[in-house]
Amino acid sequence: MQNNLVVNDVTGLNPVTVWAINKPQSVEDVVEAIRRFDGPVSVGGGHFSMGGQTASPNSLHLDMRSMNKVLLFSPVDKTIRVQAGIRWCDIQRFVDPHDLSVKIMQTYANFTVGGSLSVNVHGRYMGLGPVILSVRWFKLVMADGSVHECTPTQNTELFYAVIGSYGGLGVIVEVELQLADNVKVKRLAMKMSARDYIEHFKAKVRHSKDAIFHNADLYPPDYERARSVTWVRTEEAVTEPRRLHRGGAGYALERYFVWAVTETPLGKWRREYLIDPLLYASRKVHWRNFEASYDVAELEPASRKRTTYVLQEYFVPVERFDEFVPKMAEVLKRHRVNALNVSVRHAQADPGSVMAWARGETFAFVLYYKQRTRDSAKNRVAVWTRELIDAAVSCGGTYYLPYQPHATEEQFHAAYPRAKELFALKRRLDPGFRFRNVLWDKYYAPTLATPT
Repeated sequence: MQNNLVVNDVTGLNPVTVWAINKPQSVEDVVEAIRRFDGPVSVGGGHFSMGGQTASPNSLHLDMRSMNKVLLFSPVDKTIRVQAGIRWCDIQRFVDPHDLSVKIMQTYANFTVGGSLSVNVHGRYMGLGPVILSVRWFKLVMADGSVHECTPTQNTELFYAVIGSYGGLGVIVEVELQLADNVKVKRLAMKMSARDYIEHFKAKVRHSKDAIFHNADLYPPDYERARSVTWVRTEEAVTEPRRLHRGGAGYALERYFVWAVTETPLGKWRREYLIDPLLYASRKVHWRNFEASYDVAELEPASRKRTTYVLQEYFVPVERFDEFVPKMAEVLKRHRVNALNVSVRHAQADPGSVMAWARGETFAFVLYYKQRTRDSAKNRVAVWTRELIDAAVSCGGTYYLPYQPHATEEQFHAAYPRAKELFALKRRLDPGFRFRNVLWDKYYAPTLATPT
């Protein structure tokens, strides 16, 4: 165990000094750590959340990444049971020889499974949505050290409260997931006006039985043009012989493009009119696993000392796409946000998690941008972030919680109207407020001073 350490996330913007770091390797280790230490506990995996969601000051931080084993695998039933600290890329390497694939995960494969459940992730998958749709079972260690098994029909209240609760109710230690077939997919790409995208989506993508992945990139700085990219099931021969990304590569070219878009004159113009046309000119057929196994290292800059890359995400009902896009564009342009991209993804409705971000058929707007690390820059980001939250809420949508917690208390509850239910459940299951992180410290802790 290590003492007096700082836990940060990938952005480098959110250092939190914790009391100690514990690296459990089993469920028993987690139970022992919680029972032996009577103070606050925080939980982390890959630390890709970008707003302090994995740490709280002076807490015992459980670093789950040593819990990375496959526990049970059934290629016939297409299921896999794993420890929660395992990464998606580790699962991919395990199931690929069996022609199976992860059903739902992020675009990048470096994240841990437990962390992904805690934020209820999604990816570019068509006809699916939040990861809860692929979760069959999980095991949870609670504040008193007790262990509970949860499924959609057993310990139902916990199942739908824990997924998407950001580690506030307990430690997810084991997970069973439904898998999918690893199939060949062919890329179909088309550039169009952003105003034409919704009709294109409805006509060509929404009901396609062959569409596996889909996203649309809105080009900055005007956000008036979109490139629709769909990967469809095919029997054609692959153009990429690798079944998985190798990981650990240098990615010098990819990193240069990211830098050039944000730092050079006409960088965004060159990306839209020179780089992307070349990238999308060739025919591509990949294995599903290859297209789902990108390494986040390709986005990592040489330094995050003065500037850093950050994500935000907003969710809007599909039918209100045309209403939200101009509102979003106006905010980003007025504040001169140095955006690399806004990627639009699709999700079906969440089946009932308390902190659901997809409360119906939803478009996710994933904003990837560059900001300076000094305090004045952070404050400016907070201003336009709150404006984007208002824009999403005004369109019947919400915002994603794994990022910098700039939302006011009022915005938080407007975007997540069932948060008070989650808070009430936490008071009952964790009366000592043991499980904490910056998100819970900001929005839940103040409620403990007021009568319920």
